[in-house]
Amino acid sequence: MATTRQTLAAAVVAALPLFAATVPAPVQAQEHPRARQMEPRIEGFNVNELRRIEPGAELNFEVFGTPGGNASVRIDGATRNLHLNETRPGTYSGTYTIGRHDRIRPDSAVTANLRVNGMVKTQALAATIVRVPERVSPADRAMAGTPRVQSFDVRGSDDLGPGHELRFTVAGTPGARVEVQIAGTSGIFTLPEVRPGEYDGVYTIRRGDNIAPDASVTATIKSNGRYSTATLGQPLLAGGRGDRMDERRDARRDDRRADDSQRVARYCTNCATVESVNVIQGDAGAAGTLGGAAVGGLLGNQVGSGSGRTAATVAGAVGGAIAGRAIERNARAPRYEVVVRYENGTTQAIRYDNDPGFRVGEQVKVADGVLTRD
Repeated sequence: MATTRQTLAAAVVAALPLFAATVPAPVQAQEHPRARQMEPRIEGFNVNELRRIEPGAELNFEVFGTPGGNASVRIDGATRNLHLNETRPGTYSGTYTIGRHDRIRPDSAVTANLRVNGMVKTQALAATIVRVPERVSPADRAMAGTPRVQSFDVRGSDDLGPGHELRFTVAGTPGARVEVQIAGTSGIFTLPEVRPGEYDGVYTIRRGDNIAPDASVTATIKSNGRYSTATLGQPLLAGGRGDRMDERRDARRDDRRADDSQRVARYCTNCATVESVNVIQGDAGAAGTLGGAAVGGLLGNQVGSGSGRTAATVAGAVGGAIAGRAIERNARAPRYEVVVRYENGTTQAIRYDNDPGFRVGEQVKVADGVLTRD
C-alpha cells in the first residue's frame, strides 16, 4: 500500500510541468444577491458628428446610465475599443482618435457596453458619426422620406430639483429613433417607441442639472440617416400648458382605437434586429490536468509490477495530464453570444461556438434558436 502511494505521488510530480501551464484565473468575489438584481441601464448615448473621417479626427462619446460601472465603446472598423471614464455618477466620457490603420466608414456601427455587477447592457448608436449635409431643400427632404415630429409634449413636475421626473411624449414617424435634449443638462436621452409612431419616456433630474422652468427642450427624430428637430412649446413646471398632454394623448388613443376597429395590424413574430454581438471567454482551471494525471496514474498502476509498474504509472499520469489539458484548452475557447431584439421589444440571446458573422443592426429571423438573415 505504501509503495502504491509513493508511485502515485511520483506520477503527480511528473505531471507538474503541465499543471504549471494551466494556472487558474483569480477567483472573483461573490456578489451580493441584491446587487445581482440591479440590471444596468443606458439612458443616453451621444457622439459629436464629424465633417469627414480622417486620421487625427476625434470622436467624443458620452454614455448616460447606471453609475459605478465600466463603460466601453466599440466602432466597426476600429483597431481597438474605447474605454470611457466616469466623469460624474452615471456619466461616462471618452475620446477616440482615428488612426491611419482604422477602417472606419460613415455607416460604421457603434455600440456602447455598460457592465455593472457582472451584467452587461448594450446599446447601438442611432446617430451617424459623419454630419449629414444641410444643403438640401425642404421639398427634397420630404421627397427623400425625412422623418417628422407631429407633436411633442411633456408632463411637467411641480419641482425641478434632483430626483423629480419629467415625462416626454413624441408622436411621429414610426420605426425611428427619438432623442431629447434639455438645456441645463449634459448629453441626450432616448425615448423608446411604446407603440408604432408613439415615443414615451421619463427623465429623472440629476444633482448636477440646472434646469430652468422655461428651459429649451428639443426632440430629434432620426431614420435612415435623416433627421428632423422639434422644439417643446410648453413649460416644464406643472400647472401650465403641460397639463394638456393628457388630453392630447387621450385624443390620439381614441383615434387609434377607431382605426384599429377597421383594420387589424399584422406583425412578424419571429423578425428581429441584432442588438449586440458579445465574445464570452470560457473559464479554465487546473481540474482537467490534475484529474487526467490522477486517472492516468491509477490506470497505469494496474499494469506490470515493480519498476515496470512505476514506469507505467508515470506514463499514464503524463498522458492523462495531456488529455486533461486539451479538454481545458477547448473550454477556454471563446464563445459568441448574439443578442436580438424582436419587434415587440423583447430580447433573446443565442450562443455560438464559432463567430456567426452577424453585425449589429442586421435584420434576422429566429426559427428554433437559429438565426437567418432576413
